[in-house]
Amino acid sequence: MVDVLVIGGGNAALCAALVAREAGASVLLLEAAPREWRGGNSQHTRNLRCMHDAPQDVLVEAYPEEEYWQDLLKVTGGLTNETLARLAIRESSTCRDWMRRHGVHFQPPLSGALHVARTNAFFMGGGKALVNAYFRSAQALGVQVRYNAPVDAIELDGDRFVAAHIGHERIEARACVLASGGFESNREWLREAWGQINGEWVADNFLIRGTRFNMGVLLKNMIDAGADSIGDPSQSHCVAIDARAPLYDGGICTRVDCVSLGVVLNRDAMRFYDEGEDFWPKRYAIWGRLVAHQPGQIAYSIIDSKAIGRFMPPVFPGIKANSLGELARAAGLDESTFVKTIETYNAACRVGSFDHAVLDDCHTEGIAPAKTHWAQPIDKPPYYAYALRPGITFTYLGLKVNEQSAVHFGGKPSPNLYVAGEMMAGNVLGKGYTAGVGMAIGTAFGRIAGTQAARAAQQSKEASHAVA
Repeated sequence: MVDVLVIGGGNAALCAALVAREAGASVLLLEAAPREWRGGNSQHTRNLRCMHDAPQDVLVEAYPEEEYWQDLLKVTGGLTNETLARLAIRESSTCRDWMRRHGVHFQPPLSGALHVARTNAFFMGGGKALVNAYFRSAQALGVQVRYNAPVDAIELDGDRFVAAHIGHERIEARACVLASGGFESNREWLREAWGQINGEWVADNFLIRGTRFNMGVLLKNMIDAGADSIGDPSQSHCVAIDARAPLYDGGICTRVDCVSLGVVLNRDAMRFYDEGEDFWPKRYAIWGRLVAHQPGQIAYSIIDSKAIGRFMPPVFPGIKANSLGELARAAGLDESTFVKTIETYNAACRVGSFDHAVLDDCHTEGIAPAKTHWAQPIDKPPYYAYALRPGITFTYLGLKVNEQSAVHFGGKPSPNLYVAGEMMAGNVLGKGYTAGVGMAIGTAFGRIAGTQAARAAQQSKEASHAVA
């Protein structure tokens, strides 16, 4: 019998496996994906939001705990557990040396990501390199890893973990960490969670930025078994991505980052939200949900040539035209409405000192919705349009935890079953997102869950020896 069973293959699962092994436990990690697709959504990440009170290697200036907390409070609208959030925030200030010991390297942010140079540490090689480093370290430490091993049920004795099942195979362990992600790849569950809006099944038009393997099987299994859940199933990390992105695993390169530099129109060629509300890293993850509520779940980011070079170029080129009318026709939008919307917006712009690096004074007056920053007329050809669809990265419905990351049943923590990563992120993220916080939650609670699972396994062995 193994001491600690870790179910999942992403950042949180790997952190749990590594710390449990470091604590002396024997560890088996089960990854549903084949080896070439290992890593869950973590393979698509690129940075970690880090608290720090002074400059630290790749991080500039300071990003103290209270500012981090206020940033999180703002994007979640208060739908967060402060105790657990602050725990993750504090952990983010001390985890990077441990990460380096396991082969993770950091690099300064690229020029297109300077908004987060103070707050986020970027992985050299991105999330794929991080995942590969952790797997290499796990192998070197003696963690057993099995691929193509999708667990379909958890066997419990009351609130105690007994075994995991892969079909007819039964795998016992003294303690277990669940870290197998949300349900973003389960179209039927997404359909059920989102329902119909204006007569449309909105989830039918969603693209999945993340892994195709997150079907939510264990999440549903645990909720059905009586585990306490938290979060709204319709809330998720939901980004406006290029409508031409693949159905699964498009990752970060499908994001369209020019929203704050222009305007966004829906299928009726009308604006529907403030494109300049705040810095893009604090707002990019609301735009998928906004687009989901528009007709046909599609929208169009419109910019002119002044915006070129000011944002990370997307993987697909935009529709390009030399006049607004030509752009409208190429995008399939009503030409007269499109031109009128842009001209009305242009006339409302009050251009001061444009500076995309600060919340500048360029704004609109007399139109709704307003654009509160970075408002410049769209008047310099050629013009560009990017069609956008909602891109789901991960869902926020999860299992309720305490500071030990224990799964709860009727308000009582399990003595040997823990959960980390997306399966519990809803404790901290009730809604909204800010760049890098998902990796902070996964790293913090992955390490906590692994530590607690190793401790529970040791206590179990000591108890069994005492009985013997």
